Parts: sequence; structure tokens; C-alpha cells
Amino acid sequence: MAAQFHQGWLALGLSLLVASCSATTSGAPEGTSPQPDAPVQQRRTVVIDGSSTVFPITEAIAASYNAQASNPVEVEVGFSGTGGGFKKFCAGQTDISDASRPISNEEIAACDANGVRYYELPVAFDALTVVVNPQTAWANDITVAELKKMWEPTAQGRIRNWSQVRPGWPDQPLTLFGPGLDSGTYDYFSDVIVGQGTRSDFVASEDDDLLVRGVSQTPGALGYFGLAYFEANATVLKALAVDSGSGPVAPTVENVVRATYQPLARPLFIYVNYTSAQRNPAVREFVEYYLKTAPEVVQEVGYIPLTEEAYNIALVNFHQGEAGTAFDGQPQPNLTLGEVLRKTKRVN
Repeated sequence: MAAQFHQGWLALGLSLLVASCSATTSGAPEGTSPQPDAPVQQRRTVVIDGSSTVFPITEAIAASYNAQASNPVEVEVGFSGTGGGFKKFCAGQTDISDASRPISNEEIAACDANGVRYYELPVAFDALTVVVNPQTAWANDITVAELKKMWEPTAQGRIRNWSQVRPGWPDQPLTLFGPGLDSGTYDYFSDVIVGQGTRSDFVASEDDDLLVRGVSQTPGALGYFGLAYFEANATVLKALAVDSGSGPVAPTVENVVRATYQPLARPLFIYVNYTSAQRNPAVREFVEYYLKTAPEVVQEVGYIPLTEEAYNIALVNFHQGEAGTAFDGQPQPNLTLGEVLRKTKRVN
């Protein structure tokens, strides 16, 4: 039964991802061709892929941009995960890559090998949120050590019940949901909680909406994803406060700003292809609009805006042509709003 359940969720996730890709990458209707007065090279197109966490921000800004633009842009927004997005980006297949972590050393090398230069632009902060099924009355908080106990590779096939995680919790089956291996959220969580890759016997998907449904419909379930997905589904999910040694701290905007929600607070980025920005006015105009409207849209979506100074610095970096990363290609745990601001000041 467990195997059938696991396969069912994976099949549903695959069908949703295929539908999403079809919706976001299609051009003219099947069987038609571009009109003679609209040559392909003159199309105002911006191709974006990457993080499902950043996806709601980018999608909302794209819709807002076209609603006010006199000359709308065809913005194609997909979500193959941060790692999947960087594979396409470093191959020169996309103009912008949404990312829920900084670019890694391997991805830097792939971009270098293909001559892809890029701007790294922080756009928001997130409180990566640990959630349970709302019927899980016994759990209101969880320690970092308990999360590691649940998710580390040695837990596979061994930690199967809540009673094995904390004394006093019931002998209730534990079902885990989490992002797929191409997700920056998976990378970040496994780095800061486990210190390596996690167990593999969990229901995985790059589609956070699928994870929301899985946890909300499965008694004893636990999962994790970006704060915006919890905020949009707070009536059917329960967020756990996380204790990293100083007591349980809830995943809230205030606690991220105060830098007390650690180690699961993290910056979110867009990476912009340098050549695309130089040669395609649509990319340049869209990125400028993105940075100017991000503070309001980020908050509406459910994440934490950066400071006005941080967005201004990102815009200056973009205009001055400063390419590359301010990070070292390694995991960046416990970053705060202030630390990200200091890193992005590198061109001033």
C-alpha cells in the first residue's frame, strides 16, 4: 500500500509538471506559424526557469509588467527547480534563472565553459517552513537535531514513526514530503539540517503545490517548502516552530528580519544572462521593472522583501554591468538580511 501511495503521488506530480511545462513553453498554437510581419528575431520574449520557490514572485511580476506595458513582453516562466534551472541557464537556453540558493561551484564552472556570464540579483528573503498535517496535534515545534534524525540517510527504512523522533510522541506512521533533487530548497535544507544528502524514501516533487496537497491530505505527514506556499495554505497546514538551540522560533517575517529564525532563513535570487541583457531590450526592461516592483510583490506573494537600499544596489549592479557572484559557490547557511546587503555592495 505504501508503495502504491508513493507511486501515485509521483505520477500525479509528473502529470502536473508536464502540464506546467506545456503551459509555459508553448509559442504559437499547434499547426500555425509566425506572421510575416513578426519575424522571430524581433519578438519581445524573456525565457525564465528555475526555482519553484521564486516562481510565484516572477509569475506575479510578469503579469503586472504586461498589464501596464504599452508593448507587452512574452514571458515564459517555468519551474524545474534551482538546479534544473541552472542547467538550462548555463547552457544558454534561458535569459533568467530563478534560484533559492546562490549558484554552486559546479554551476559556475558550467557557465564558464559555455561562456555564459550573469548578473546575480537578490530579490527576497524566505523562511523555509516545516509543515505537518493539521491533525498532528502532538507536534507544535521541532528541533534541528530531530529534523536531522528524520531526514539523514541512516534514517531510511529505520525512522518510520513519530515515536522514534521524540519521546512522548505517538506511534503514528511518519510520511515525509519534500522537494526533488533538482530543487534549491532541497539543497539548502539538506546542507543546513543534515550536512549531506537526505534519505531518499520520501515523496519528492519540484511542484510545491503537490507537496502542499500531500501533507494536507496525509495523516502523520511532514514536509518543507517556502513560506509563501504555507501562507497561501495556512488553513490546511500547520507550521512548526524550529529550535536551533535557543528555543522554538516560528517562521514569521518578524523573526527573519530579527535573524532569529535560523538556520532556515535564506535569500532568493534571480540570475540574468549578461548577453541577453545587453542585446535584448525586453530582458533589460523586465529586470528593471522586476527590481522596482519587487518590494510590494514579494510581500503580497508571502515572502520577506529586502530593504530599499538592497534593491537600489541590485539595480546599480545591473546597470553598471557587474557580472559574477558575490558568494563563493558553497552553501551559505545562517545568512541574514544585513549580510546579503553587505555582499551585494561589492561594486560600490
